[in-house]
Amino acid sequence: MARTTLPAVLKVLMALIFAAWVSLWLIKPTQFWTREWKAAEDLARPTLFGYYGLNFAVYIFPLFALAILGSIYLNLKPREPIRRKGRRVFAGFSNPLVVNSLLGILSSIEIVAVFLFMLFLAWTFYVRISSDFKKLKPDKALKLNLWQLKYLRVATRFGLLAEACLAFLLLPVLRGLAVFRILGIQFEASIRYHIWLGTTMLFCATFHGVSTLFIWGVSHYIQDEMWKWQNTGRIYLAGEICLLTGLVIWITALPQIRRRQFEIFYYTHHLYMVFLLFFLFHAGDRHFYTVFPGIFLFGLDKLLRIIQSRPETCILSARVFPSKAIELILPKDPGLKYTPTSVLFLKVPSISKYQWHSFSIISSSSVDANSMSILIKSEGSWTSSLLNLIQTEQKSDADHMKCIPVAAEGPYGPASMDFLRYDSLLLVAGGIGITPFLSILQELVAAQNSGRYKFLPKIQLIFAVKKVQDICLLNSISPLIFNQPVEKCHLKVKVYVTQEEQSGVTVREALLYESSRVQTVNFDIKSSNHAITGLESPLWMAAVAGISCILFLIFLIIFNHIFIPSQEKATKGKTPSLVVDLLIICSFIAVLICIIFVPLFIRWRRLKKQNPPVFPKQGKVLEISPAEARDTLEEHEIHFGRRPNFEEIFAKFPNEIGGSDIGVLVCGPEAMKESVASICQHKCGGLKAQKANFSFHSLSFAL
Repeated sequence: MARTTLPAVLKVLMALIFAAWVSLWLIKPTQFWTREWKAAEDLARPTLFGYYGLNFAVYIFPLFALAILGSIYLNLKPREPIRRKGRRVFAGFSNPLVVNSLLGILSSIEIVAVFLFMLFLAWTFYVRISSDFKKLKPDKALKLNLWQLKYLRVATRFGLLAEACLAFLLLPVLRGLAVFRILGIQFEASIRYHIWLGTTMLFCATFHGVSTLFIWGVSHYIQDEMWKWQNTGRIYLAGEICLLTGLVIWITALPQIRRRQFEIFYYTHHLYMVFLLFFLFHAGDRHFYTVFPGIFLFGLDKLLRIIQSRPETCILSARVFPSKAIELILPKDPGLKYTPTSVLFLKVPSISKYQWHSFSIISSSSVDANSMSILIKSEGSWTSSLLNLIQTEQKSDADHMKCIPVAAEGPYGPASMDFLRYDSLLLVAGGIGITPFLSILQELVAAQNSGRYKFLPKIQLIFAVKKVQDICLLNSISPLIFNQPVEKCHLKVKVYVTQEEQSGVTVREALLYESSRVQTVNFDIKSSNHAITGLESPLWMAAVAGISCILFLIFLIIFNHIFIPSQEKATKGKTPSLVVDLLIICSFIAVLICIIFVPLFIRWRRLKKQNPPVFPKQGKVLEISPAEARDTLEEHEIHFGRRPNFEEIFAKFPNEIGGSDIGVLVCGPEAMKESVASICQHKCGGLKAQKANFSFHSLSFAL
């Protein structure tokens, strides 16, 4: 009873806190808020907490409370979802409503969320600018006439819109303290929201900066104002540096650059520290408090991830596929459990000491207790370097190749296995997009063998590849394809080879031949004393976040009482804005320095309790004779020289596989996702009730 009551109570608390936080943003632009907030600051100024304590309680605490309660909620959430009979009421809201090559695939919920956010920005701008225009008078000092002054106020208010976007910008990229996981949105899926927010922020900031420079140019004050670093008020030079840094980050993050020159994107993105620092100097502490919760959570999340990725481990073995894909087998602590479709961030110091890359885990913690596997396609410079490194070791004469140290961060995945809710699953994969589905299939096999579930969904896997050699990517589920009939394993595979023509070849024969060409490399693992232990418990995350929140307030109070004279607090004396800004930075750094000992102690205690890693024998390739492959009844399909006809597949699916509530999971090229999304949109549209309800879900295998 308590197991179900407490999560419900936490949901209500989080909903109330979020509603209060949103209400704060809605009334913040009004004159009522300005008047009441000024009075509240005057009352708080002579107290121990001061006006900064008030800013902390109003702006920072609510989001930290959400992160803390969310971590507790995720810890209590069951890994296996409760299956409900019949169709889910809100399932249609996650289905595609807009499918467009420019906008992408947007669900009803996403469109409503974007509309509400744009409405919030419009409301903020309207309330601010209407108030400004009512009390606007020509400025004789700047020699601006009325239209120029109005345009300057418009530019200023666009700066506040950029600030509102910045307040939300870092929340989608949190991993350990992920606020979006409460809503069931994973890190790799929420990246798009980070991109949308960043683009909107840079648009507003650019209009704000360029328009301000234009007005200065018109009034012939540009030389005087442009290079100012004032003691109080807005620091214009800091704003210009902030804008230029943001534009560099945004330009290098464009898909055309990110995909071709990932290193440029990766390193320039770390200029966010310069961007945030100069935003603080430009906007001042009162504006910085509104955006600081996301920055604080991101900094804390980053610190926890750095600690979690230590110490390094070693690759146990590697499989090199004919299609230039690599499967890496890594040691795992037996106590580490993760859900299918989880991702692991990997760093290979011998290739790059700073670059982290995310890869889908293809193994199941229910099957492999002491190891986990990831599948990597050699496409970019980093992955090509990894393939060359492994092949170089393979060509050496040693029986066991020297250890390749790696650092691992994660795994990050959904809190529960929601795909078990469906009657049946249609998995659509293109090329290396097969990776998240391999973990789902292995998990279902483990669940079937253990008898944990009374009901398991039936599955049809559509796998589109360019060449027949890419079929070897199914190697990890080959026992499922070879040794179990469709009726028992509830799996039917349809492979489409788009750029080759053959005849008389079955899925089993093609997989057997291509698997025989897989090369296995075993590495020396004697120097590896540590296995991947994964993230700390969500309860520990919540405790660290809570302690950090309290420490920040304490340091803020101490530094303000030491460095700002008491008479200036009681009166409204002008303290240089740079001093106040530096106090926030010092408080933040002091918190990170102090709090680092808590996760370090947790990590040390966990590693101390860890048993010596067990290194199972890896690299066994499928063992079955060609005769057995031919004799086995072929129930799977392979098609050459054509792409999947999704209209036909969807039409036949209810009769071939069955089920009324069908989950459609897609991972592959954007064109494939859009094709499947369009059909799901068509199937779920209209007023007539459909015999089969298709629920669309898009998975990402690359960030």
